[in-house]
Amino acid sequence: MSHNTFPDGFIWGTATSAFQIEGAPYQGGKGESIWDRFCHTPGKVAGGDTGDTACDHYHRYKEDIALLAELGIPNYRFSIAWPRIFPEKGKVNPEGVKFYHNLLDELANYGIEPMATIFHWDLPQWMQDEGGWASREIVPQFLEYAELLFREYGGRVNKWNTINEPWVVSMLGHGTGDNAPGHTDWYEALTVAHHVLLCHGLTVRRYKEMGFKGDIGVVLNFTPAYAATDSEEDRAAAARYDGYFNTWFLDPVFKGAYPANMVAWYESKLGPLRFIQDGDLEIMNTPGDFLAFNYYSRNVLKAGNAFPLIDVDFVETDLDKTDMGWDIHPESLYRLLTRLKEEYTQLPLYITENGAAYDLPVVDGEVRDDIRIKYIHEHLEACHRFIREGGNLQGYYVWSFMDNFEWALGYQKRFGIVHVDYDTLVRTPKQSAKWYSEVIRRNGLPERV
Repeated sequence: MSHNTFPDGFIWGTATSAFQIEGAPYQGGKGESIWDRFCHTPGKVAGGDTGDTACDHYHRYKEDIALLAELGIPNYRFSIAWPRIFPEKGKVNPEGVKFYHNLLDELANYGIEPMATIFHWDLPQWMQDEGGWASREIVPQFLEYAELLFREYGGRVNKWNTINEPWVVSMLGHGTGDNAPGHTDWYEALTVAHHVLLCHGLTVRRYKEMGFKGDIGVVLNFTPAYAATDSEEDRAAAARYDGYFNTWFLDPVFKGAYPANMVAWYESKLGPLRFIQDGDLEIMNTPGDFLAFNYYSRNVLKAGNAFPLIDVDFVETDLDKTDMGWDIHPESLYRLLTRLKEEYTQLPLYITENGAAYDLPVVDGEVRDDIRIKYIHEHLEACHRFIREGGNLQGYYVWSFMDNFEWALGYQKRFGIVHVDYDTLVRTPKQSAKWYSEVIRRNGLPERV
């Protein structure tokens, strides 16, 4: 492997999720999701935006897959909308099942390999009405849903993600209340995290029991934590943040236990963790065939009370930032990859999301997003360094294929390598898309300019 090429067979792709691009919330037999409900609750989403149209991918999927092919992107990560498959409890929607067959047909026509995510946050509202992720009753419902997907698409999809970003589902959905369903109960958030990881473990086991030969794993999101100073208090604060964000999800999957320091901390704050039942951690300790993860930034912490669950304050830095206000710190990606290899697993690693939000206009038919190219280039350099040193990173999916509905932030933040005009829905590949096409074509990075 030369100084700027990647290993033969390295997987290059891009990613989306159903709710962020599909639109058509009640067409084709789809049922309501918690995000449909959340969007239509005043004050929950910036600008009063909803996912009702999004990118209208439900109607334009052929055009979108043709564009993927035109850009030479050989791998596509997408998610399946649970309420499009099960609009009501126990009721399968044939039109919804067919939509994803049609999508897979288009991908196959162009030779694009799919990676399918079973759950990317759009819980059916009927399941939420029965307690949602906070109820252990979700476990059989999730398995029924996953089994149906495996029966329908298991022969067509060889890479599966069980659940995208359990931290977001649990902590933002049920702790801070920033995401659907908008609950603010930290004990409930921990309960949800437990049930999410339990569903992950059981789903991996069921996939294997059904005899499929493809690969399956979870998608975790990580934010490396740094202490603002070398004081004992700040180092402890950074360790708590690391526990809250990273190891609370990593340790059960790869070590079969929650981190002891965080169990003690949470029990001191919230009382006994009664949701843990005998055998649960053994089930959760089912990593699957790979570890996929999403990385965007890092945080710097000091002891304080801005975030009282773990008694930390966030410290602003003077680093360049994306439109999300996130530090650009590719070195943290390298350190994260190294940590995963040294502390957690020798399994193949996939970066299933990495990218940057920048709102740049279309001028004369072009979007000059050199700043996004720089972000991706620097992060791919970190990947290359890790691989060069023997790391088992096997794929990279840039987030995102196209500008889309950015959850509680509505349409304000543009992560796409393809620009979407939300009035006309016209797609315009940005300079970053053309640059990424060239990276894929050469299986390596161009020389830095």
